[in-house]
Amino acid sequence: MLSAGILLFRRREGVLEVFLVHPGGPFWVRKDLGAWSLPKGLVEAGEDLLVAARREVKEETGLDVAGRFHDLGEFRLPGGKRLHVWTIEKDYDPANLKSNLFEMVWPPKSGQARRFPEVDRGAWFDRAEALKKVHKGQRTILESFFAGFAVQEKA
Repeated sequence: MLSAGILLFRRREGVLEVFLVHPGGPFWVRKDLGAWSLPKGLVEAGEDLLVAARREVKEETGLDVAGRFHDLGEFRLPGGKRLHVWTIEKDYDPANLKSNLFEMVWPPKSGQARRFPEVDRGAWFDRAEALKKVHKGQRTILESFFAGFAVQEKA
């Protein structure tokens, strides 16, 4: 299974920050640490990976991200999933977040289908906070990203 996503980043007062999203729906409502993710989703058969990543960002945040992307590479997630990630320096106001909806039966076994946002909020985090907030399976992605910046700043 292959997914694609984009890690937005910005510099605020000399601090490097990344934009993460929090999953919507009743399962995630009270979860915070280890629950956040970069905007991402499944790649459709034959779809260009960057096109898929841009589509997923738009579906999950409402942002039509364009510009110069950096290919961070492909990462293996727990359970065998693969996630291809690009980065781009782009500011975004989380107050503008508008996510698509998904449908599920809730409460369980009630037979009642309800709609929930795929993403219920987004926020900017510095390195230390991002590593606490992000899902453990995506920590290596953030570590790789931040390590790359450390190398660039030393050069």
